[in-house]
Amino acid sequence: MSELVAAFYRFAALGDLPHLQRELGALAEGQGVRGTILLAPEGVNGTIAGADAGVQALLARLRQVAGLERLEAKFSRSGTQAFHRLKVRLKREIVTMGEPQVQPYLASAVGTHVPPEHWDALIADPGTLVIDTRNTYEVAIGSFEGALDPGTTTFREFPRWVEQELRPLVEQRQPKAIAMFCTGGIRCEKATAYLQQRGFEGVHHLEGGILRYLEEIPEERSRWQGECFVFDHRVAVNHRLEPGDHSLCHACGLPLSPADRQLASYVAGVSCRHCLERFSDSDRQRFAERQRQMERARHRGECHLGGPTPRPER
Repeated sequence: MSELVAAFYRFAALGDLPHLQRELGALAEGQGVRGTILLAPEGVNGTIAGADAGVQALLARLRQVAGLERLEAKFSRSGTQAFHRLKVRLKREIVTMGEPQVQPYLASAVGTHVPPEHWDALIADPGTLVIDTRNTYEVAIGSFEGALDPGTTTFREFPRWVEQELRPLVEQRQPKAIAMFCTGGIRCEKATAYLQQRGFEGVHHLEGGILRYLEEIPEERSRWQGECFVFDHRVAVNHRLEPGDHSLCHACGLPLSPADRQLASYVAGVSCRHCLERFSDSDRQRFAERQRQMERARHRGECHLGGPTPRPER
């Protein structure tokens, strides 16, 4: 029987987080729900999996929390056990930017939400500066035509890029609008709050992120190119939201294309072009043993703990 996988986030001013952490943990444990839930003063971010009734019960409880009444989730199915344990963690931020003064849960703080049906017209306007707020390894898999890649490896680097690169670019181009996007909406929503706080004007972001765009916009008229990296067992999805051609390197966790897997640097579970120089010989020996254990577990029809698991967008 397949599991229901739910990915969700909501910016809201939350309090009494230790109590909520204990309550959610007990409820999820009782319902057999596993996954990761991040709680912070700015909101909730999570990916969970289990039986339909258990997942829906946990989402219903979250929607009872003040500020989370409109919490939405994106659902998918997993034919195998998506998680092996439950983690409900307290964090400073649900998506780490390192700018605690940013308050994206204030309606006045974030940029204009743009639904998918209006997105193409916005980014096709030559007066719009389009920015991909994701990490560079995600951008390499696919992006919107003409989007600017900040070249960041983590979202924490985004504010520095804004001040060092984006501000001079905006002063030079004087765009009529700035349009930002990410996988599910959480990073670009927080990014718009940061930009507005730093004095930028005409800031917009794609409502529901790339995944909602791919769901609602027909492929034949889409401006999306390539695949979309996702934070779950599918690794990447195509325009039909089907698993794409990419896989994860189990050594470094970065995505690999079919061409990457043909390179001499690629050894399944041990190394790839991204991490060939990052690890020692002893590390690679350890990775090789883990890979052998995973393959033995796979032959027995089991899921090894070392395999990739879904995680919240970060």
